[in-house]
Amino acid sequence: MTHLYVARSKTLTEWASDVGLSKHIYKLGLTADAAKPAIENADWCGMTDWSLVKATPCDLAVEDEEAVIRRIAAKEKMIDPSLYPKLKGQLGVFKVLPAHVESHIVVGKALDGNFDVAKLKLKPADFAAYLFANALR
Repeated sequence: MTHLYVARSKTLTEWASDVGLSKHIYKLGLTADAAKPAIENADWCGMTDWSLVKATPCDLAVEDEEAVIRRIAAKEKMIDPSLYPKLKGQLGVFKVLPAHVESHIVVGKALDGNFDVAKLKLKPADFAAYLFANALR
């Protein structure tokens, strides 16, 4: 079964923060195998410290990864690998704005009838849930 995953690299996050991109950098992709072993053995962007934030099974084929990435890129800024040589040509690395994630959570709570809009403290799992919601539409 195919898994949609969101991964994060501490080294890449620090680099992105240093160059002024953001500290909210995530890699989105599809894998035919279990997501955790695939990510732990990954060497994306020349980094080997990738960790799984969240994964979910889906009905997409691994070949659909490019379509999923384009769908997310329409809403969030995909970091262009041709502008940043550090990415080494890797597609699917996104800068996710916390304001978009907060709006997604607040609207979801409002639709559920929960109007408590206390200050949110966003976690990486919230960013992953936001990316999944937009990828699987």
